[in-house]
Amino acid sequence: MSRNAAETEGKILDLAESLIRKNGYNGVSFRDLASGVGVKSSSVHYYFPTKEDLGAKVARRYTDGFLNALGDPEDGPATASEIVKKLHGLFVSALGSDGQMCLCGILAAESAGLPESVVTEAKSFFDRVSEWMTVSLSRTEWAENRSEVEIKAEALSALALLEGGMIIARVRNDPALLTTLRPQLAR
Repeated sequence: MSRNAAETEGKILDLAESLIRKNGYNGVSFRDLASGVGVKSSSVHYYFPTKEDLGAKVARRYTDGFLNALGDPEDGPATASEIVKKLHGLFVSALGSDGQMCLCGILAAESAGLPESVVTEAKSFFDRVSEWMTVSLSRTEWAENRSEVEIKAEALSALALLEGGMIIARVRNDPALLTTLRPQLAR
């Protein structure tokens, strides 16, 4: 792919991510993307033959970026509270940057009406972030007397609180609300 083609594809993905986070999957059209990027609608179809292809790629890229920001769980924070704080910080940063929801949170909420490949990619976000938390927490003193099932449940609970907190902060139009939430692990 040429440099210009890669840049155009990147712009389409960036705009699609922003619009999905703001309006949901069904609130995005190829016409809107073409207009926003400054290309013809047929050019958007060149990169993404179907909206399903676009949605799946946006979700995969979002997940990869989020996990990249978290880093390798083996090299992460040393304590359970620092791990939770790092995840919390990413959610706060995402909401604070533009007041919009987690892309995969939006897709998960709409999953009953989405193409299977888009749902699969949204599910992958939750699976991969939960796995990052589980691996990270497993390395800590907090996990010493806990089963893998307990650690996974705590990881998922923290993730659920943050996703739910984003929803409440968004509907209240109060991104700072998410900063006041304190996801905590069982003692």
